[in-house]
Amino acid sequence: MDSFGVIEMFVAVVENQGFSPAADKLGVSKSAVSKRITQLETKLGVRLLHRTTRKISLTEAGENYFEHALKALSAAKDAEYAVTHMQGEPTGKLRINAPMSFGRICLAKLIPQFLQMYPKIEINLQLEDKTIDLIEGGYDIAIRVGALPNSTLVARKLMPCRSVVCASPDYLKIQGAPMFPSELIQHNCVLFSYSSDVNEWSLSNSDTTETVQVSGNYKVNNSEALKEALVQGIGIGRLPSFVAESALTSGELVPVLSDYQLPEQTFYAVFPERQFLPAKVRVFIDYLIECFNEDEMSR
Repeated sequence: MDSFGVIEMFVAVVENQGFSPAADKLGVSKSAVSKRITQLETKLGVRLLHRTTRKISLTEAGENYFEHALKALSAAKDAEYAVTHMQGEPTGKLRINAPMSFGRICLAKLIPQFLQMYPKIEINLQLEDKTIDLIEGGYDIAIRVGALPNSTLVARKLMPCRSVVCASPDYLKIQGAPMFPSELIQHNCVLFSYSSDVNEWSLSNSDTTETVQVSGNYKVNNSEALKEALVQGIGIGRLPSFVAESALTSGELVPVLSDYQLPEQTFYAVFPERQFLPAKVRVFIDYLIECFNEDEMSR
């Protein structure tokens, strides 16, 4: 029996909480996974998993084995990455998770050129605005914005994320433009539901910072959908500058409270901490940093 192969299967079963999801992730049949785990238990002479019709759980021996299995997999990956790093052209599958609007507007135009530069890398880009667990999802890289939680992940700065308060000329013609942040309470504010401060907007000028409790009749979890609502004149909203830029240029949206600034955040590339960084990850992050730095310098 291939001991290392069955270790990967065992870890997949535990991390995915079942034989079926582990089989799906590994691309094999459920019966093959079940058979290999049974063979492993027979070889070791101990039961590693408690099995019920609804779930699996680790035995005491299983917990001990799982701890060492994780270390074995990590060591094997480090060995693979060390060898790959010494080779010439980066290769392999690169799984990336990014926010929807950032992916569509910023990443989508950069990836084709990257693939021309590194044709042996295969990219799987998944776009979603809800933050997912990078390790659990099996991603090599995730793009995050704002404050990062404490974790074992490594973060590299990519670009600043500036935001603007804006509305359509038609909305402002009817409702009037607020002159001070406190006047936002009189307006219908379109809200981004994944913000940590959905209803609490802070705006600063050279003298002070004002925090306002805003409200509105539309809350949405995608910045481009929020922009469309603003263009159609239903209220005032906050948008990342890279999302608002085209509408501001065309005049479909205009800045509001231009004497005030919203807090500036940062986009990061985050990835699992490893002794040896895979070449495919390293070259992609270096490429993004170079592209975004050139873009900043051109502004």
